[in-house]
Amino acid sequence: MKVFKKIGVAVKDSYNELVHKVSWPTWSELTNSAVVVMIASVIIALFIFVVDTVFNEAMSFIYKLVI
Repeated sequence: MKVFKKIGVAVKDSYNELVHKVSWPTWSELTNSAVVVMIASVIIALFIFVVDTVFNEAMSFIYKLVI
C-alpha cells in the first residue's frame, strides 16, 4: 500500500504545483504564440514544398539523361 500512498502524494504535489506555482499565459499571449506557430508552420511547409519540387525536377532531369 506504500506505492499507492506515494502515487497519491505525487498527484497532489503535481496539482498544487500546477495551480499555485505555474504562471499561465494570458489570452493575448496565447493567441500571439498560436499565430507565430501557425505562420512558422506555413513558412516551413512552403520551404519543404519548394525543396521537394526542385529535387523532384532535378532527379527527373538526371533520370532522362541516364535512361
